[in-house]
Amino acid sequence: MSNKKKSLIGRIIYIITVIILCILVYYAYQYYQRNNFNEFIRSEQNLYKSQFIRDKEIKYNEKASYCINSNEYNDAMFYEEIKVEKNKPYRVTCMVKTENVEAKEENSGVGAQISIEGSTERSVSVQGTSNWQKIELIFNSKDRETVNIGFRLGGNLGEAKGKAWFSDLTLEEGISENNNNWNFACFIFKNTNVNIDNQQINLEVTQNDIKDIKDTISRFKNSCYTLSEGKMTANCDIYELDMPLSSLSYDEEFGYYVAPEDIEGQIKDVISESNYDHIFVVVRLRR
Repeated sequence: MSNKKKSLIGRIIYIITVIILCILVYYAYQYYQRNNFNEFIRSEQNLYKSQFIRDKEIKYNEKASYCINSNEYNDAMFYEEIKVEKNKPYRVTCMVKTENVEAKEENSGVGAQISIEGSTERSVSVQGTSNWQKIELIFNSKDRETVNIGFRLGGNLGEAKGKAWFSDLTLEEGISENNNNWNFACFIFKNTNVNIDNQQINLEVTQNDIKDIKDTISRFKNSCYTLSEGKMTANCDIYELDMPLSSLSYDEEFGYYVAPEDIEGQIKDVISESNYDHIFVVVRLRR
């Protein structure tokens, strides 16, 4: 074989090698892009039932979003260990988008959420199909120096399936609030329609009850001002809800009670648009 032919074959082999290397680098980069979770750790209640990826197609900004895809019911989470100062308030926010997210059992506390791993502290949970929206979690570090904060599809209260995308996780340290003008919200559930031990229980708050509640709130506002010698005021918005209370939580020691998850779906639209310091919920639980 002539030197010319050897040289040509050598160049062809070189070009083919470069092309193969470029293809390998491209796919390695694509794999890295889809599986680069930075400092986030993946966690599942049911192992290998959920898919964790970085999605560069569906994203809130120029950065690839964090996506959890659960075709079966699961509690899946990206979380990151974050250092905090003891006894400090913190605010965590992120953007979330969902597709066909549903809880295994009817529960407003399960879905796409911000959550602190190993605790019940969480944001509101987003279910169904929704476009990008901001959710937030406000918590106090108490005696902790680190917390595991993350994106979750599921929850401490149960499992969920569907698809959720998360983006723009931020953590802000709060400041002590010295404002003495407090804002309260009082939600009156006019009806309680719950099923306990296969027995349907229907209870109703009467108009006299509502009048008594409003009178009590008025006295509370006056008492705050009077007892504090004018140093504290209490503003209270009262909401009368026609949508019934349809579930109760149960505790072995205390029996049935109203938990945040039992009312979250009915009040979250109101509280997400307002800045309330405290929330009262009034329901009838016995005849």
